[in-house]
Amino acid sequence: MADSTIANSSVPGHDAELRTVAIIPARGGSKQVPRKNVQRVGGIPLIERAVRAALAAEGVDLVVVSTDDAEIAAVSRAAGAQVVRRPAEISGDTATSESAILHALDELEAQGEQVDIVAFLQATSPFIPSDALSAAVDDVRADRADSVFSAFETYGFLWRRDDAGAAVAINHDAAHRPRRQDREPHHLETGAFYVFRADGFREHRHRFFGRIRLAEVPEWTAIEIDDEQQLRIARTLAVLHEAPESIPVRAVVTDFDGVHTDDTAIVDADGGERVRVSREDGMGVALLRRSGIPMLILSTEVNAVVRARAEKLRVPVLHGIDDKAAALTDWARENGVGLADIAYLGNDVNDLAAMRLVGWPIAVANAHPLVLEEARVVLRRRGGEGAVRELVERVLSS
Repeated sequence: MADSTIANSSVPGHDAELRTVAIIPARGGSKQVPRKNVQRVGGIPLIERAVRAALAAEGVDLVVVSTDDAEIAAVSRAAGAQVVRRPAEISGDTATSESAILHALDELEAQGEQVDIVAFLQATSPFIPSDALSAAVDDVRADRADSVFSAFETYGFLWRRDDAGAAVAINHDAAHRPRRQDREPHHLETGAFYVFRADGFREHRHRFFGRIRLAEVPEWTAIEIDDEQQLRIARTLAVLHEAPESIPVRAVVTDFDGVHTDDTAIVDADGGERVRVSREDGMGVALLRRSGIPMLILSTEVNAVVRARAEKLRVPVLHGIDDKAAALTDWARENGVGLADIAYLGNDVNDLAAMRLVGWPIAVANAHPLVLEEARVVLRRRGGEGAVRELVERVLSS
């Protein structure tokens, strides 16, 4: 985070002492998506994503989360934010974001914090571009605007329904359909962030006042999560736009069937099972072992083939495990590794509880749709076809 006391000091009339505070209101309650602000997109809780975006923006001096919820508060502090506890009377369904911001400003100023500019971020927008936020902060700090908001350019034809249900054109003449290049673009507010002067906000009690500018953002970042469908779309977008090449972790935990295998089994007449594994994966595990990064195979299966493969790979195994989340937590504690520093590679719904605990939930390419949605990274390879090797190489490359 850049030192705001020197940023833009060359701008005529610019006050180098202006202090910018990002405020992120995040209630614990949510009807359409339970526990919405701690739901994960790209493997990261929504509130943490907002905190990270604010911390990465130049010109932001302090990041504050206003919440009534203990879990949100804990996640926010761990991500690097200061927490202001939000009273119950402004934490209900009808409470406005403005009331939370005013309360946070009162609390901060009572603590002696100087707040000249507010960057109001909404955690329900999972893809907040830090560069656009930085530009918005700069517009207000350099006195080019009193209020700036995020928006994307659109050439869409907008309609509304009248009282009789008939469609009425809003931003165009329905009888005239000009080409895109002949039309004037409009900008649609995304709700991701608003930046404004603190004194003006106190006076007007609203985020829009004075000289208003917009900060243009890519259209794909504009999704706001208000229901389960939007959450699923956001998780898919995260995989497409955010999957990193390297995976910096201190430990690797994997499921067995569908990860080390292609999730099929050959059963002989006596009931014995044989599975297909990848020698490429075996080499990957050997490379990981030589690097000193601990690995664990965690499986619900009780079949002897799981232990036999683990012994061949020379890695510890816990199999016949019904509660993977509890077993993973115990193993991490015994090995002195934080859950945030673990990559868990899974493929099916029995992996979800464990994936939700770790900092790096990973899915094989052919994983169950619910696993793909929860993953921070989706590998290019399928289970039993080099997925473990791909994960190891990306861990070692970090």
